[in-house]
Amino acid sequence: MSNIKLKGKRAYDPNCALDYAFSRMGGKYKGRLLWYLKDGILRNGELRRKIIGITPKMLTQVLRELEEDGLISRTEYVEVPPRVEYQLTETGKTLLPFLELLATWGVDQMKQNDIPFIK
Repeated sequence: MSNIKLKGKRAYDPNCALDYAFSRMGGKYKGRLLWYLKDGILRNGELRRKIIGITPKMLTQVLRELEEDGLISRTEYVEVPPRVEYQLTETGKTLLPFLELLATWGVDQMKQNDIPFIK
């Protein structure tokens, strides 16, 4: 019997809490999207400009997964032109201390390896 569980379309090992956590917020873009939303509401175009290299299709997919996992909320305004805004949920905000620690670690590693960075 397999011990693999599905959350949406993503699989995780129910015996590993870290695997479950990364299935919800891991990947190439999710952490960065959560990080950029820490300061408040952003629209799709603003997020696309902040995430270098993300395609519109991938941005939409990642935003949907984060919304499905309850880490961000999406508010759609029926107006012309249509406007959609994203923000962290209370659950999403609980990840911020961990993302801050990870960012600090990244800065330290970049300094140790003489890699230039922008704060």
